[in-house]
Amino acid sequence: MHTNDHGHDVRLPPSPDDVLDKLRDLVAPSYLHQDTAAMHIRAMALIGRLKSLYRAANTATRLKKEETAASRQEMDQSHLHLQNLLYEKRHLEREIEKCRQFASIYQDIPLYNLDEFKRLAPEEARTEEVLSDEHQLMLNRLSFELAERQRLDLRKKELLQQKEDLLKESKSKQTIMDNVKGHIDILMKTAVDVQKKVDELVQPIPGGQNNDMPI
Repeated sequence: MHTNDHGHDVRLPPSPDDVLDKLRDLVAPSYLHQDTAAMHIRAMALIGRLKSLYRAANTATRLKKEETAASRQEMDQSHLHLQNLLYEKRHLEREIEKCRQFASIYQDIPLYNLDEFKRLAPEEARTEEVLSDEHQLMLNRLSFELAERQRLDLRKKELLQQKEDLLKESKSKQTIMDNVKGHIDILMKTAVDVQKKVDELVQPIPGGQNNDMPI
């Protein structure tokens, strides 16, 4: 007997082994002179209890399978999300590499070319006055390049952190799935063992009456 979270006694259902032990007792020498009808009724009651336990085991197995399927689907979605993040990360890395490969006549610093700068830079950094001043234009291009690299680098770090978080989550869910699978295997083995024992005990019941007779 166990206690629940409120401190009350909770009576656990009998185990298959307990029921089987009671069935074995019925064929012990001490029961030879017992009433055959009463013995048959008790045997059928115990067999009915075994069938109930077998059904409960099947139900528990089905529920665990459903939980496993749900966990697997959630893990697959997380894996897909991770793949998308990795794809975006590779894309950003290629963009960063493009930025680094841009050739420039100014100290060999790779920059966005002038057309890209005019298209991407803030309006205040590419006014007509700035475009007509070669020195100021170069300063603004360098400033814009630095801001872009910092932005892309920050995004890369964010993606790496998301990747790390998803990997941890995926590992945790895999552990849960392994535990659930272990419980399912135990339940299935128990169900098979119970069925075998029921099949073995149904035939030698005293009186030779129909085992399916209702209690």
